[in-house]
Amino acid sequence: MKINSTFLIVLFTLLLTGVEVQAQYGYGNGYGGYGYGGRGTGYGRGRAAIPQAQTPQKEPEPLTADEIVDNEMPGISSALELNDFETAVLSSILKKYVQERIEMQILKLEPDQMREQMDKITLRQTEELKAGLPLEKYEAFVELQKNGVAKTKKEKKKKEKRQKKKKKTDLD
Repeated sequence: MKINSTFLIVLFTLLLTGVEVQAQYGYGNGYGGYGYGGRGTGYGRGRAAIPQAQTPQKEPEPLTADEIVDNEMPGISSALELNDFETAVLSSILKKYVQERIEMQILKLEPDQMREQMDKITLRQTEELKAGLPLEKYEAFVELQKNGVAKTKKEKKKKEKRQKKKKKTDLD
């Protein structure tokens, strides 16, 4: 079988033009074809002809004292095993003093004055917490403040596991 040279040239030319035509496919004839032009249908980005100005993102509004305390209270009350009354007492005290701290930050005092005022707020909060909570709950709350909610819960689970293990070995 003898291959005709003209046949080979035509075949080769068709292959090359096929690649070019495919690369040009739907480049944007403005009538809704595929590609970058058109009326937003088909493939491509479908951008508008007029550039859009970047709108600055709004900064999230700062949380109020009530929102801050309400977000934290479920974790605190479960970590300290507070009853409803103790939860209400702790929540009201924390809301009061968190609000005072927020007001202090708004005033933007000198660093020394700010530290002094924050210490006074902390002292008053401590006194109220001691008066409003049982001693062991207050001490647990102080530990919670030092360690954080997650660590306190983790240590509590470890302690319970040790107690269960000890009871199990005592029974054997």
